[in-house]
Amino acid sequence: MLKKSLLLLFCTLAVAPCGSLFAQPQPDVDIQRNVAMKTRDGVTLFADIYRPAGDESFPVLLTRTPYDKGNTAAFGRMGALRGFMVVAQDVRGRYTSEGEWYPFKHEIEDGYDTVEWAAALPHSNGKVGMFSGSYVGATQLLAAIAHPPHLAGICPIVTASNYHENWTYQGGALAQWFDESWTSGLAQDTVNRAIRRDTNALIGSTVLPLNRYPVFNLANPVGGADLTRAVAPYFLDWISHPAYDSYWKQWAIDENYASIQVPALTVAAWYDLFQGGSLRNYMGLTAQAGNQAARNEQHLIVAVGGHSGFGRKVGDVDFGPDSAFDENAVTLDWYDYLFKGKHNEFATGKPVRIFVMGENKWRDEDAWPLARAKQTRYFLHSAGKANTAAGDGSLSTTAERGAASDAYIYDPANPVPTTGGPLCCDPTHLPGGPRDQQPVESRPDVLVYSTPPLAEDVEVTGPVMLDLFARSSAVDTDFTGKLVDVAPDGVAHNLTEGILRARFRNSTAIADPLVPGQVYEYKIDLWSTSNVFLKGHRIRLEISSSNFPRFDRNLNTGRSAADDATFVKATNTILHDSEHPSALVLPVVAR
Repeated sequence: MLKKSLLLLFCTLAVAPCGSLFAQPQPDVDIQRNVAMKTRDGVTLFADIYRPAGDESFPVLLTRTPYDKGNTAAFGRMGALRGFMVVAQDVRGRYTSEGEWYPFKHEIEDGYDTVEWAAALPHSNGKVGMFSGSYVGATQLLAAIAHPPHLAGICPIVTASNYHENWTYQGGALAQWFDESWTSGLAQDTVNRAIRRDTNALIGSTVLPLNRYPVFNLANPVGGADLTRAVAPYFLDWISHPAYDSYWKQWAIDENYASIQVPALTVAAWYDLFQGGSLRNYMGLTAQAGNQAARNEQHLIVAVGGHSGFGRKVGDVDFGPDSAFDENAVTLDWYDYLFKGKHNEFATGKPVRIFVMGENKWRDEDAWPLARAKQTRYFLHSAGKANTAAGDGSLSTTAERGAASDAYIYDPANPVPTTGGPLCCDPTHLPGGPRDQQPVESRPDVLVYSTPPLAEDVEVTGPVMLDLFARSSAVDTDFTGKLVDVAPDGVAHNLTEGILRARFRNSTAIADPLVPGQVYEYKIDLWSTSNVFLKGHRIRLEISSSNFPRFDRNLNTGRSAADDATFVKATNTILHDSEHPSALVLPVVAR
């Protein structure tokens, strides 16, 4: 029973595409609601089934979702009209299904059981494919690891490869905004289910503010450990496992690519918060999938927005009429090709299709990353005053010869605010995508390095890395990097970014405190992009030590902000002399 003082209302967040719940049924589509299935441990899960009318057998498209299976209604009808049986199931502990909700915990076994159950349904031809994105991409990949015999294909869209590094943390820093907003949205159904079990439960009127960190802090009087254990016990587990350990390894996709033995269409997006994981999934499956046939049938699409939006306008930028991505249409085309042998773009084209920003065009490629991209080092330069965009920081392909460095003070009480980027799941409070970075670049705790205006177009397509030599006055701190495209009018749009928690600089599995004042090399993964920096634009790098609230604030003490409020200021120094050639490493494609 939930204690009276612990229950509260949570914001309901739209974290998955929603179909119309009110569309009129088509006469040529048969629909069954709440069809029961027993898991191997006796828990009943419920699914809606959409199939073409008649007595034929059809391939099955299966989705297992925590976001309410009713939201799949539009796709269910669309798929049935295309000759598929569509099965939409609430995962364990969500909406109509029994059991207790805990992310990832049951998806391998439950996924296996559901695939085999769906393959044996009346009118199924025994061939099952899975689809959809975000956590629903996780349910696909985790099921595929168990390789159920009747699973014949997957279509994971904008999802992670590792639930420590791509989902809950990045570079050792807690992905605070996503962890809080996603958890808060999911908690509403948990509260609703608790009310149904205990009609005497009292619901309070408090709404947890998403901009207060952390919502589920043990020391936070608004929340507290009792509340968290009642509605989101997994959140406590997440923050108590900051290092990559056995807790995370039990669900690691990237350690189990060899167990996946089916073709996959992986969909990523440049401004998606799982971009790094999605691209890693494609590369991992291409190289390591459990059989050659599966390795040969890996396909990749990289759109613009993902969780930041699949329309033509993402953030502040309109990427043109060709940029919009139709998830439903692409999914059905993939399975038309894979299950029905249709000779469409998946049969005739190259395996990789990317949207190239700047020139705003789709382009087909033979592989990812592009073999023809040249890793080009843009070295940091300044006379010691690179603070703010008005400073003297610059980028050049010529290495620094003098003894130079730039310093700033990072104050956890005044962190650099998140401005756009790969965000989810509350755009009302924190909108994502490309946003003008000029307000951020006016801060003295942000170092800014730019090329001169470009004499010709420069294409950057592929993984971006920041090779940084730095020292800190603290035993721990963060270093952030952001790649920015600066237009002639000064508008500075972010492209891709990353973070590294200094104590995890060598490994996310082992914390290694800094020796204050000692110089270390930091290799910061800024993920990937595909962008043409047009003639007259500038390539820009921002460096700082915070990106809040996308990531939690480093207290500079080696302790977590989840259970401690004590902090110190840190003086962080970036070196870029001949012995410490700090550089932004870009994959430049000749044009």
